[in-house]
Amino acid sequence: MIELGLSRISRLVQQSPLLWKAIHVAGTNGKGSITSYVSGLLAAGGVRCGRFTSPHLIDRWDCITIDEEVVQESLFRQVEDQVKQRDQRLGLGATEFELLTATAFEIFNRERVEVAVVEVGIGGRLDATNILSNVLVSVISKIGLDHEAFLGNSIQAIAREKAGILKSGVPCVIDGTNPPEVLHVLQSRIRELGIDAAVAHPDTMGQRIPELAHLFKELDLEPHQKANMSCAVAALQKALEQIRPEKKAEDLLPTLSHIRWPGRLQQVSLRPLVAREEPVLLDGAHNGQSADVLGKYVDRRLRQSGQRVTWIVAASHGKNISEILEPLIRPGDNVAVVGFGPVDGMPWVRAADTTHLSGYVQSIQGIAAVKNFDTDILGAMTWASTIADGGPLVIAGSLYLVSDVLRLLRDKRPVL
Repeated sequence: MIELGLSRISRLVQQSPLLWKAIHVAGTNGKGSITSYVSGLLAAGGVRCGRFTSPHLIDRWDCITIDEEVVQESLFRQVEDQVKQRDQRLGLGATEFELLTATAFEIFNRERVEVAVVEVGIGGRLDATNILSNVLVSVISKIGLDHEAFLGNSIQAIAREKAGILKSGVPCVIDGTNPPEVLHVLQSRIRELGIDAAVAHPDTMGQRIPELAHLFKELDLEPHQKANMSCAVAALQKALEQIRPEKKAEDLLPTLSHIRWPGRLQQVSLRPLVAREEPVLLDGAHNGQSADVLGKYVDRRLRQSGQRVTWIVAASHGKNISEILEPLIRPGDNVAVVGFGPVDGMPWVRAADTTHLSGYVQSIQGIAAVKNFDTDILGAMTWASTIADGGPLVIAGSLYLVSDVLRLLRDKRPVL
């Protein structure tokens, strides 16, 4: 259940004051990557750093890391149990995400982190993470239409909700590649609060920091990856000014070459599961903006000489299917439609009806083969690998589908 508001979470963490500083990251797309970049850079700089992202990828506790290592399951369950007991004792009826947030914050206390990089769950203003008070810098990534039922049905309304994490006296970084109407809303709020703000754009950041421009070229990054990296470096600079003024962000930039955010333009091998040698592209694009980014990447890098693409797709119930699939699927493509399984700790999330989804795909003019596999993800991978015959294969449409695929791969691999 999603129920925004700060009253329950405020009481839930009231009895354990937060002993660390935070970097708070909101946005529609890119906030997970920015969070990962910032925490990786801080850890490389010798700062004991925690990270909290959502949703989890494979296990519920992998959304919490200490110095880039996932917390131990035993610690997670011990603290979670104490948080749940506190919730019952106080009669709060906290939501699943509020319980998870409180668990993460308590773990950061216990592990004595100096800085925690915290990703907003939904929105910003009323998100459970917005109880943070000791914030070093607020970051707002690319904003698009998503979760309209909770945040508003215009991009300006959503931007106002995201801007709710901005706080008086706390410097901020905003993604300069946002649409003008989004930048107008964010800059208006920044002026109201009178806070120090950096508009991070890859072009200007690359001019200011030659090492970053070199990294963009060396890593052959996509435009959105450059934007996310620019935001992360700008946020790092503002954080270091406050906690490590003797350190320069430029000296830590080589670390970025080694940071990967799973489930975003991730190349994986399905070989433990199916008879395919070639890598598969795995991407959690789950709204119009992220699907547009993925579609352009596939068109530019995988459709060489008019080569058709084979897809395995799923979507969450309530998502705008045409916004997600229209930028991806082209005439001549093959598509396997699946539904992901139950999401641990998020019982309100369910897969879109696969009959409805496959009906939409079949309506695309010139589409080649389409097959509905219901919840048989392994069957879909086997069929897609066969029909692709070594050609491009992409799995997309939902972070929860990405999770299921990665979980299947992990469970199949032998334990060393």
